[in-house]
Amino acid sequence: MHYSVLLDESIDALSVKSDGIYIDGTFGRGGHTKALLKKLSDKGRLIAFDRDPNAVNYAKSHFTQDNFSIIHAPFSSMKDYCQRHGLLGKIDGVLLDLGVSSPQLDEAVRGFSFSKEGPLDMRMDPTQGIPASEVLITHDEQALADIFRTYGEEKHAWKIACAIKKHLDDGQTLTSTTELADLIYQSIGKREKKHPATRCFQALRIYVNQELEELKKALGDMLEILAPKGRLSIISFHSLEDRIVKRFMVGNIQGEQKNLPRHLPLVNTFKPKFKWIIKKAKADSNELDENIRSRSAILRAVEKIA
Repeated sequence: MHYSVLLDESIDALSVKSDGIYIDGTFGRGGHTKALLKKLSDKGRLIAFDRDPNAVNYAKSHFTQDNFSIIHAPFSSMKDYCQRHGLLGKIDGVLLDLGVSSPQLDEAVRGFSFSKEGPLDMRMDPTQGIPASEVLITHDEQALADIFRTYGEEKHAWKIACAIKKHLDDGQTLTSTTELADLIYQSIGKREKKHPATRCFQALRIYVNQELEELKKALGDMLEILAPKGRLSIISFHSLEDRIVKRFMVGNIQGEQKNLPRHLPLVNTFKPKFKWIIKKAKADSNELDENIRSRSAILRAVEKIA
């Protein structure tokens, strides 16, 4: 079953106008989209993006409203879409749920979960890029260690990378999720509550899908996309994402913090581009009881200053 994390809070943060134009940049299985459409009149409009073909097909078969459209593309392409359709600066709200959708995690064939036997793929759009199994083959020890360390904050990155390359150099295969999970377990053992493969699987997924680069691109375009007083509501699920989101929001509200000499006379010329709607919100106990995957979710929301 798919649960939309922080559903009410993220939608409320947008202060939806019934005749407004909104973007759900991460359709998934449409939980947030469904809630947004309930708040829109026939004059309102909702545009959803997803790079997963399964999600796009689901949207086309389950959401037939005239004021809804689904775009098979990553959310980093929002600006290009708005530019082509004369919508730059006219979007009243953008919602981004940065988590992997439950169907992606639950369907073994997608290769996102180390707890299910499946091909080591991890691509959100299987028609683009290379699968995780190819990354393990084509990257050397240093490159793999950098991926595990940078995107998974894995302190045993070098040891795991060396174990992977030795395994492959010995002529053994590494094409399934459980093969990789077992190899990581064998190389470092179970040293904490989490499965030892957790961080490496996160790292590979982020790298394969270029998730942080996609996020940075979308955020960089947001001021051009949003209308005056347009709102941005973002749910992140790990510190790497949230750090980028927070830095973007704080930077456009308070300005960049620069290390300048003391007592230097400065004229403050910075003008805030956003204001806070929600600095930080997390799932309450009721939601945690219903969906344990919401435990790491963080919601932040801002409004563009006219």
